Amino acid sequence: MAVKVYIVYYSLYGHVERLAEEIKKGADSVDGVEATLWQVSETLSEEVLGKMRAPPKSDVPLINPKELPEGDGFVFGFPTRFGMMAAQFKSFLDATGSLWQTQQLAGRPAGIFYSTGSQGGGQETTALTAITQLVHHGMLFVPIGYTFGSGMFEMNEVKGGSPYGAGTYAGGDGSRQPTKLELEQAFHQGKYIATITKKLKKE
Repeated sequence: MAVKVYIVYYSLYGHVERLAEEIKKGADSVDGVEATLWQVSETLSEEVLGKMRAPPKSDVPLINPKELPEGDGFVFGFPTRFGMMAAQFKSFLDATGSLWQTQQLAGRPAGIFYSTGSQGGGQETTALTAITQLVHHGMLFVPIGYTFGSGMFEMNEVKGGSPYGAGTYAGGDGSRQPTKLELEQAFHQGKYIATITKKLKKE
């Protein structure tokens, strides 16, 4: 039976979704692992989304919080709002109360990835504040550390991400897209977490 890695994300303008796609590729590259992309529900109205000029959502299926226990490992992704995860993803996690009460996710490995508008927009504070969600569920936070190698020390170009997980910058107007290096880091994260999930599943 394949080891299931769920990549669950919220993306408004597509930056987080692009990272998610690459994380899936990385996870799928591990033999015996089956990665699945899931979106969380939007909480903004169509009117507000229109005023924000948000593009239409992709056809990636929505996940119900009750479906989380079917996954063996997770990678959660979200854009940043004032240095923390976007409210849409927080709302999704707030709906996992019954899973928390029964600790159905305890012991499951989970990583995080994110997008911010600028270099000072919360690449690490978003990760740090997101960890509290995993802790209450008893999940095992899996940072990528410096396993990405020389890509972690890149100084000649702007690069999102950190030892906490893959990341990208959207720019003030959202026009900046994930770079080749950022996508490579996302692929690495997917492969890395899938490998760890597979090891834990065997045990």
